[in-house]
Amino acid sequence: MRRDIVPVGADSLNYEIREIVGVANELKKMGLTLYHENIGDPIAKGEKVPAWIKQIVKDLIDNDLSWGYCDTQGVLATRQFLADKTNSEGGIQITANDIYFFNGLGDAIAKNFGFLKREARVIGPTPAYSSHSSAEAAHSGYEHLTYSLDPHNDWQPNVDEIYNKAKYNDSIAGILVLNPGNPTGAVVRKDILKRICEIAEELDLYVVCDEIYSEIVYDPAERVKLATVIGNACGISLNGISKQVPWPGSRCGWIEVYNKKKDKIFQKYIDTILKAKRLEVCSTTLPQMAVPLILGDPRYKEHTQHRIDKFRHRADEIEQIFAGMDGVHLIKPHGAFYVSVIFDDGVLNDHQTLPIENEQVRAFIEDTLSKKKFALDKRFVYYLLAATGIIAVPMTGFYSKHNGFRLTLLEEDDTKRVWIFKTIRENIEKYIKS
Repeated sequence: MRRDIVPVGADSLNYEIREIVGVANELKKMGLTLYHENIGDPIAKGEKVPAWIKQIVKDLIDNDLSWGYCDTQGVLATRQFLADKTNSEGGIQITANDIYFFNGLGDAIAKNFGFLKREARVIGPTPAYSSHSSAEAAHSGYEHLTYSLDPHNDWQPNVDEIYNKAKYNDSIAGILVLNPGNPTGAVVRKDILKRICEIAEELDLYVVCDEIYSEIVYDPAERVKLATVIGNACGISLNGISKQVPWPGSRCGWIEVYNKKKDKIFQKYIDTILKAKRLEVCSTTLPQMAVPLILGDPRYKEHTQHRIDKFRHRADEIEQIFAGMDGVHLIKPHGAFYVSVIFDDGVLNDHQTLPIENEQVRAFIEDTLSKKKFALDKRFVYYLLAATGIIAVPMTGFYSKHNGFRLTLLEEDDTKRVWIFKTIRENIEKYIKS
C-alpha cells in the first residue's frame, strides 16, 4: 500500500497458548491424537455445569430484558451486587458506579492498555500472561517491562525490583499483578500485595490486579483481594465469571475502580475508557443478569468449595508424580488451575530429541524446527507434542526467562489425567538423556 497501515507494536501480539494449536492441528491431519493441555477452558476438559446454574440461565432466557441493551457500564442491579460483595470483605468501600462491564476480560485488558497514553508504561510480572504482556507491549511499541517472580519462593513478586524499576523509570505509570497467577498458579502473599500498593502510593502510580481466579485459592494460601489492601493508592481489579462459574463462553468480565477521585489524571483515564464503551452501547446483558443469581445463590459456596478441593487434589497428584525428578523443578500451585514446570539451567540443548513413531509427523516436526532457532523449551514442547499428542505451552511463550512449560489441572477423566502427567514425566527423562 502507499502508506504503512501496520501499527507500532503489531509484532508484540503473540499468543503462544493458541499458536501451538496450529501446529497440533497439522499433526492431527496426520493421524496424531491430541490432548489439549494448552488452554484454560474447564468446559472443554469435561467439567459439567451444575443443573441449578443452567436453570438460572434458562429462566433468564424467558425474561425479555435479557435480550436487549443494558446500561453502558453494565446492569445496575449486578453492579450493586458486586459492590456490596466487595464492601462486605472489608477494605475500601465502592459503589455501583465504580464497576464497569466488558465483553470478557480480554476486552477489558485491551481497553485498559489501548487507552493509555503511549508513553505511559505498566510493569508486569515475568512469567507473564500473554494477553497482558502483548497488549502492554503493543500499546507502547516497545518490549514489555517486567519484574521477576521467584520460582524458588512460590513465584512471589520481587518487591525490591518493582520499587527500584518504578522509582528510576518515570515512564512507569502502573504495576500489574496477577493473583492467583497464570501461568504459575501462584497466590501473592498479603504482605507482598500490600507492599506493592504502598509502592504505588509513594511513587504516584496505580495498581492493576487481575483477579479472575480469585475464587480458586487452596490451603494453605490465603485469598487476598486488592480492595482489602489498596489503601490510598489508585487501583483497578479485573474479574469475571469465565473461570469461577465456569462460563468462558459468556464473555462477561468487569473491572472495579478504586480511589478514582484521588487523582485527576487517573480519573480522566477511567472516564476515557467509559466514553469508549459508550461507542459500543453496552456489554453482554444475559450473563450480567445471571451474576447475582448464581454468585448469590446459597449453593454457590458449596459449588466453589468442591472445585477448590478438586484442584488442590490434582495439584497434590502432579506433585507426587513429578517427585524426585532430576533436571526439573515443579512449583506446586496454590490457586487457579495451572501448574508450571521449570528446567534447571543447562539441562536443555538443541540436540535432544524424542522418538516419534509416525514418520510423517516426525518429518514435519523436524522440518519445522530446522527452519529457525527455537527457544529450548519450545523445542521440547514440539517434540513432546509430536511424540505423545500432548499440547503444553512453553514458559518462554509467557515472556519468561525460565525454560519450562505450563500444564492445566482441568482434565476431568482421572485415568487420562494421570496418564498425561506420567507420560510427560517419562518423556522429560527420555529427552534429557537423549
